[in-house]
Amino acid sequence: MLHLGNHLVKGYASHGESWSIALSLKLATYQLLKNDGLSPILILDDVFSELDDQRRAQLIDLAKSAEQTLITVAVESDLPTELAGARFHVKSGSVSRDN
Repeated sequence: MLHLGNHLVKGYASHGESWSIALSLKLATYQLLKNDGLSPILILDDVFSELDDQRRAQLIDLAKSAEQTLITVAVESDLPTELAGARFHVKSGSVSRDN
């Protein structure tokens, strides 16, 4: 069970706090796998819009250092320009690659 102060996270934490805790747990899992000599794929699902500038910069650095990263965003402007790579659009069930 996770606690926030003296309270259980479930039922007490705000949306933002719950979201931050979930992301922290996922990133910790990624780091543990990496520390064990594995090459996990870092999957970030629409996370950048929820972060302040400092946390956003830290996550960008982590994504840049990962061997493979898969990032999804609902709004293209949420994708940091610092992260280069292949980009794909999904629209009405069709996938197309940006050039």
